[in-house]
Amino acid sequence: MDARTNEILKRFSESWDQAEVDYDNLINNHSGWDRLRPLRKYIDELRKGGEDQYFRIGYSVARLMISRSVNFGLRKDQKYIMIEAVSVDQFDVIFRDGEKVYREYTINSLDDIRLVKLLETLKSTLVD
Repeated sequence: MDARTNEILKRFSESWDQAEVDYDNLINNHSGWDRLRPLRKYIDELRKGGEDQYFRIGYSVARLMISRSVNFGLRKDQKYIMIEAVSVDQFDVIFRDGEKVYREYTINSLDDIRLVKLLETLKSTLVD
C-alpha cells in the first residue's frame, strides 16, 4: 500500500476509535443515553465487517455521521449518512450532501436493508 492510502486508513480507523471511546463514556457514565446503545453496537458490527477501512465516522451525541472524508469535518459538497437515535428502537436516517437530501428514512432497526443499501452507495463514492 502506498503512503497516502495508509494515511487515509489510519485517519478512518482513528475516527472509529474516538467514537467508541466517547459513546462508551456517555453510555456507561451518564444517565439518559440508553438510546445510544444500538448505535454503539452498530459501530462494533460495522467495524467487525471491515467497514472502518472504507468510512470515517463522526458524531454529535445522538447523531452518527458516516462519510468518505479524509479530514475531520465535512465540506458542504461531501456526501454522508447521518443516523440520529431518536430512541432505542427509532432512528432517522438521511443521506445527503450540503443542503441536498438524497434519501430520508425513519427505521426501527439498524439492520434495515435501506441503510445497508445507503452504505453501499456511499462506499462507491470517491474518498475525499
